[in-house]
Amino acid sequence: MKPNPIMLEVFKNKLSSVSEEMGVSLNRTAFSPNIKERRDFSCAVFDDKGDMIAQAAHIPVHLGSMPMSVKEAIKHHRFEEGDMVVLNDPFKGGTHLPDITIVAPVFIENSEKPVFFVANRAHHSDVGGMSSGSMPLATSIFQEGIIIPPLKLVKKGEIDKQLFSFFLNNVRTPYEREGDFLAQIMANITGVKRMKELIDKYSIDTVEFYAKNLINYSENIMRKTIEEIPDGTYSFEDFMDGDGIEKEKIKIAVKITIDGDKAVLDFTKTDKQVEGSINAVYSITLSAVLYVFRSLVKEDIPTNAGCLKPIEVVTKKGSLVDAAFPASVVGGNVETSQRIVDVILGALSKALRGKIPAASQGTMNNVAVGGIDERTGKPFTYYETLGGGMGASSNLKGESAIHSHMTNTLNTPIEALEYSYPFMVEEYSIRKNSGGIGKFCGGDGLVRAIKLMSDAEITVLSERRLLAPYGLNGAKSGKKGKNLIVRNGKVEEMPHKFNTKVKRGDMLIIETPGGGGYGKENS
Repeated sequence: MKPNPIMLEVFKNKLSSVSEEMGVSLNRTAFSPNIKERRDFSCAVFDDKGDMIAQAAHIPVHLGSMPMSVKEAIKHHRFEEGDMVVLNDPFKGGTHLPDITIVAPVFIENSEKPVFFVANRAHHSDVGGMSSGSMPLATSIFQEGIIIPPLKLVKKGEIDKQLFSFFLNNVRTPYEREGDFLAQIMANITGVKRMKELIDKYSIDTVEFYAKNLINYSENIMRKTIEEIPDGTYSFEDFMDGDGIEKEKIKIAVKITIDGDKAVLDFTKTDKQVEGSINAVYSITLSAVLYVFRSLVKEDIPTNAGCLKPIEVVTKKGSLVDAAFPASVVGGNVETSQRIVDVILGALSKALRGKIPAASQGTMNNVAVGGIDERTGKPFTYYETLGGGMGASSNLKGESAIHSHMTNTLNTPIEALEYSYPFMVEEYSIRKNSGGIGKFCGGDGLVRAIKLMSDAEITVLSERRLLAPYGLNGAKSGKKGKNLIVRNGKVEEMPHKFNTKVKRGDMLIIETPGGGGYGKENS
């Protein structure tokens, strides 16, 4: 039976709205500024096998990888009504340890197995580990925080208090983590309720039928999109600044082969995994591929499992883009994911001339700060990613001071920062003339200067401090970023990845990269 096109559109919006409402619930009930203000979370709906049907417009690096977490939860547990499974293990579909996923089943009357699943993933500002904020310069995943395999956090509607206490006892800010966990649970309760209402209204057969056809629809449109790319093989490589431990200029390489309505992305020429924390697990690479190819689609299709069906991703286990346990991976999620996107877009720029933009800032500029708040005497942990310049396109200059590609978060407002943490924001401005010069200039980065009002520990994981974001078609690269610490009035330039202790009155200054330009100036 063919789907009714009108009803297909109805279900596309209804299923997406379930995810969106889950996100509203999570956002409104969360405790930490990282989730409440920055909205560093994602929500989605899955079928009974764990394939994604619909998502909210949240974080690309979360959503491409979340199906793998849902499938691990299904693999390890027999679900009952009211259960929820929690996990964060990057080697079981996660991204990095601060990103915690909670999965809930949707049952209907007389069903022995779930008919759908809902899930959300949120970045917690601390999950233990060797440094405040759980974004350390680690050499092993065991140094990064508590590793949660798929475990039942909620059993038949009741939170497992022993498991919950065990987790909260291993983090620096348990009161904040507890609030965020409860918000995640409530988001799933919202999702389950809305899915049951949908089933009650239309019947399980109808909802399952249109869920399946939405996946088929996205697959068909993705195949048509790939068909529009000229057949051939297109290669590109770029480099990470370094791993923060010992190695610099680490290569990521891709060879994209387009054959009709299929695409194969071969990353096997990428360098081996490194000692530092920029290794990316396979789910991260898959997320980056999904993000780029989904962005090529002109039609308003749901982002779901169908989008990846025409695409094959080939990696080498133990490489930077498919790390093997127990590699350190916390920076792979946030930094390496951005460079994977740059490399894929670079290759596609050879196939789709004039349709692919220059490189954006290529980093999330991760800042983690922790210590004891002198105002309250309690521990605090702050985490944020900072925007920068977007790459210019063939007919438009790049946006300035904005999050791009694999991150889709907001900034933390100055008022929220100074209220929640012992900070004074001395400067928050656009970094003028940092975009690459060209016919169309790249967007400018930003400057954020934070004065510490308590002693603290700072960790920064950033990129594009040594190697600038590339321009295209004769344009200049964007300006490289800078990390600065001001101690006793003296400015000290810091490396792309660092951990340091600071005193009250010291200042952290982050100058983020500009985007690459497009086309020769005056052409």
